[in-house]
Formats: sequence, C-alpha cells, structure tokens
Amino acid sequence: MVTVERAQTGLRVERNLLKVLKGLAEYLDMSLGDLVEGIALHAFEGKAPFTPETLAKIEQLKAVYGLTLTASDAHRLVEK
Repeated sequence: MVTVERAQTGLRVERNLLKVLKGLAEYLDMSLGDLVEGIALHAFEGKAPFTPETLAKIEQLKAVYGLTLTASDAHRLVEK
C-alpha cells in the first residue's frame, strides 16, 4: 500500500461523462476519485486502464446516459 495526501478539488466535467464515470465507479465498487486517479495514472504511463469486460460495461453506460463524446472531441468542447 502507498500512503498519499489527497486534495479536495472543484473539478468540472461534462454532465453525461460524469454520469458514466459515476456509474462505472459504482460498478467497480470504488469511489469516483479512486477511478479518476487510476485512469490518470494509467494514461501518464501510456497504459490502457480498462479490461475488455470493463470497456463493454462503459459502452452500456454510455448508451444509458447518452454519452456521444469521443477522444477526438477532447480540447474542442465549448460550454453553452
């Protein structure tokens, strides 16, 4: 186990993306913060954070919550 110091943040995330992340965290039985930390740490090392089974669940959650954004949309999002 690694001991860390966490900071509270006011992170803003697209609404449907947040719903998928919360649903995935629930499915994986972890907190939203732990999920985001894991995704970021994997990305920093160029590693895929999800198994094929988890990717299939993500696709289900995206359909349920209407998430149509893709990686190509990153850095091009504009708020209403």
